[in-house]
Amino acid sequence: MGTTFAALAKEMAPELDITILERLDGVGQGSSAGFNNAGTGHEANCELNYTPVDEEVISVEKALKIHAQFNVAKQFWAYLVREGIIEDPGSFIHQTKHCTLVPAPAIDMLRLRYQEMSAHHFFEQMRYSEDFDEIKSWIPYTMEGRPRHEKMAATAVETGTDINFGALTSEIATHLVRNRGVTIEHGVHVKRAHRSPSGSWLLEASQHGEAVQYKADVLFVGAGGGAFPLLKRSHLPFRHRFAGFPVGGRFLRAPISEEEAKHYTAKTYGKAKVGAPPMSVPHLDLRVVDGQYYLLFGPFASFNPILEKGRGLFDYLSGLRLHDLPSMLNVAMEHFSLVKYLVSESFKGSKSMYEELEKFAPGMSEKFDWKPIQAGQRVQIIKDGDLQMGTEIVVSEDRTYGTLLGASPGASVSPEAMLRCLEQLMPASIATEEARKKRREIFPEDDLNTLINDPERYRAIRDDVNRQLGIVATDSPDA
Repeated sequence: MGTTFAALAKEMAPELDITILERLDGVGQGSSAGFNNAGTGHEANCELNYTPVDEEVISVEKALKIHAQFNVAKQFWAYLVREGIIEDPGSFIHQTKHCTLVPAPAIDMLRLRYQEMSAHHFFEQMRYSEDFDEIKSWIPYTMEGRPRHEKMAATAVETGTDINFGALTSEIATHLVRNRGVTIEHGVHVKRAHRSPSGSWLLEASQHGEAVQYKADVLFVGAGGGAFPLLKRSHLPFRHRFAGFPVGGRFLRAPISEEEAKHYTAKTYGKAKVGAPPMSVPHLDLRVVDGQYYLLFGPFASFNPILEKGRGLFDYLSGLRLHDLPSMLNVAMEHFSLVKYLVSESFKGSKSMYEELEKFAPGMSEKFDWKPIQAGQRVQIIKDGDLQMGTEIVVSEDRTYGTLLGASPGASVSPEAMLRCLEQLMPASIATEEARKKRREIFPEDDLNTLINDPERYRAIRDDVNRQLGIVATDSPDA
């Protein structure tokens, strides 16, 4: 998020003096790192939690928004490729079929979801099947060990993606330093941000054990879970409304050959257990990280009271305030089943993880060399006492402090989210004629309503950016 924010700001307002403060020794090593997330290019193709069901009525509004946001994101990435900022899109993005697979009790729900979604131009290429052999041709590793009489249903979208957000972040950051005059300070742990007497923001931090300070006229905090304690210490009036609910995760990972990767070019999402958080939907994914192919299965949720992977309990506790306790207790009572689920998942051992894999993809637990890995940490929003599963941009009234809170869909929509943040935080800088011209060059169409309501405009944008990113529609709904 932070690197994308800096890149957009510099492209539209080159005169800005931008410094990025990074806690780690390199960019994109936190939640964006290759195996700290599932690498799914989230566009609502396969994630059931983006189309909630209420009394047998499927709501597609959230799916439409996320798909439109992802289309805006792809426009930015295509611009980076077009300008030579990223030489090879294959360094970070790969076409990967997006599938949803459900057992007999959920078949009617998936069929209804398909009917509602495929009627919209966003999902007109989606395919649906209850035929064993056809589903097996889409996602062989999830079907090869199943008996033919087992009733299943699946949807597939051929033009889904797998994305290495860490590699993408690194390439953007390298460009910013080499070609745009942006300074990146590594190993800087910002502990407090407050207003100085002059009105600018004063940042108190440590760098490799030494106390350092920075000043900024405008401050954007894109620090993952670390955004919460900084907001608490900012003295901004709305800080009392927010608290953080940490959720961790693990995966099973297995390296595979290129030939095996060609056999299974998919991300297959299932249905979450009752009481499980949205991020715990089981899925078996093809991953491409640093030129190596992997299968990833999970996630296995955990309740770990830390803000980010690599940070300790003290950081989390030091960010809490007395006024947060009622909100935390309210969430614990209202979502007791969720808390219970997270705690139980935290103690799940390797044997139980393999058993879950075997249920989802029979025969796969012994076919590859699976090893448990720890994924990144997510901190969900508690706002006004209610637990929320999305993301929220928060900007101070004087437009000098902005931050992003929350997780899903996260990095997948970062260019669209950061564009909206720029609109709120630095409106004057991106309102010049030069900035508007550059914006149109980066984003041929960034209005979500236009993408949602104008099929021809959407298709033209989609096909152009997909071509530039190496994403090709090889199958049609009637194939």
